[in-house]
Amino acid sequence: MAVPAIELRNITKTFGSVVANDNVSLSVYRGEILALLGENGSGKTTLMNMISGIYHQDSGEIFIDGKDINSPKDAFDYKIGMIHQHFKLVDVFTAAENIVLGIRKTLDLAGTKKKIQEICRKYGFEVNPDQKIYDMTVSQKQTVEIVKVLYRGADILILDEPTAVLTPQETDRLFAVLRNMRNDGKAIVIITHKMHEVEALSDRVAVLRKGQFIGTLKTSETDAQEMTNMMVGHQVSLNIERPEPLDPKPRLVVENLTVVDQDGIKKLDNVSFTANSGEILGIAGISGCGQKELLESIAGLQPVESGNIYFIKNDGEREQLIGLEPLKIKELGVALSFVPEDRLGMGLVANMDLVDNMMLRSYTNGKSMFTDRKSPTKLAKQVVDFLEVITPNVFTPVRKLSGGNVQKVLVGREISNAPTVLMTAYATRGLDINSSYTIYDMINMQKDRQVAVLYVGEDLDVLLELCDKVLVLCGGKVSGMVDCRNTDKHTVGALMTRLGGVKA
Repeated sequence: MAVPAIELRNITKTFGSVVANDNVSLSVYRGEILALLGENGSGKTTLMNMISGIYHQDSGEIFIDGKDINSPKDAFDYKIGMIHQHFKLVDVFTAAENIVLGIRKTLDLAGTKKKIQEICRKYGFEVNPDQKIYDMTVSQKQTVEIVKVLYRGADILILDEPTAVLTPQETDRLFAVLRNMRNDGKAIVIITHKMHEVEALSDRVAVLRKGQFIGTLKTSETDAQEMTNMMVGHQVSLNIERPEPLDPKPRLVVENLTVVDQDGIKKLDNVSFTANSGEILGIAGISGCGQKELLESIAGLQPVESGNIYFIKNDGEREQLIGLEPLKIKELGVALSFVPEDRLGMGLVANMDLVDNMMLRSYTNGKSMFTDRKSPTKLAKQVVDFLEVITPNVFTPVRKLSGGNVQKVLVGREISNAPTVLMTAYATRGLDINSSYTIYDMINMQKDRQVAVLYVGEDLDVLLELCDKVLVLCGGKVSGMVDCRNTDKHTVGALMTRLGGVKA
């Protein structure tokens, strides 16, 4: 019988009183792609960090090709490469300089470029060794990360959420490369929450639940429903509801909006659209195409070069939002609920507990000199219960929570604010499938309450199932507005990469 490329035997890892991995045994073989699935906090990343030598297990053994592993140096020597969701690249360096950074004392650029080109030809990559990282798209940066570990000899690859910010076309190209690598005998592990990608790419699926190994399945012999049920431990509905809008009316009107950042770079160029009450307007675009600036402009957090943003009251009267402070916008009765892309940088305070983070939204509501802590405590407990946030209690600092649980706290707080306009940026990024569907239900509840919802997302399948319309941005400009009932993700993906003229 073949020796596994990776073999885990009875791995246990704890952080204080939290058991991240509990007696996990698992094998990965060469020439296969294994998808590692589990809810937030189930121990997936911790397990992979032990394989790559970043953490050391409390008990159990890890073998690579039958050899014990104990450190990052062992992981490097045993040809393990991990591509993290947040890239580890130096922006001002070229691709070639990043690829050899830290492994060569003297830089032989000619030899480096030749080896990079050989790797690209072998697996189907496209990399310009002389291109600066800051000039690259997200997809190109990810390609550099993969070529970097291959350059260093890796034949066991671990990819954490590899398609999080890729277009469908970029995802297809990445999958073609990963299949070539599998066929070349490499062992590949991907961590992802996108079930359709698991079904399209992997050979086997391994499932973790609350730190414990539940089992493996052949991908060809299972489906998304069975995999999700294994992750969660009970039957889960995987249907995203899209109720028909009831009496939609203009709620937010954006006219010829132009935004220039502090470096003089135009982030939004003459953007116009209308968001209706009782509808979900999706906003699609590759990373950095102006989605963040658009939401921040509406929320009063981003200076505007020119254009208009109007809130339309129930009586039809227009309120100009540009030039108003966020607190003034709130005082006018315009409830803008904003889930920013940077959840700890802008959304929550890491060193504060859940109650204090809830209070950030309500501290001005008190009728005396003392802040009200009863209501935020009640809200924190409701969010924890409803969204199944894994935390010792509501007085735990959010920095001690996993990324997915931090996201639940932020989304729960913002949606509970009873908004008139709800703007969400990547509300389910990093969330497991069960939590994601809970968020979709919450957003639909806001739609039923005649809230105008702006939903910035990266999963086009979800955008087209959840939203009524999708506004597509390309290079800061509107490249199209499509009706989600009459389009497909490849049409949207094409609009994300070129300026078109598709109208709903």
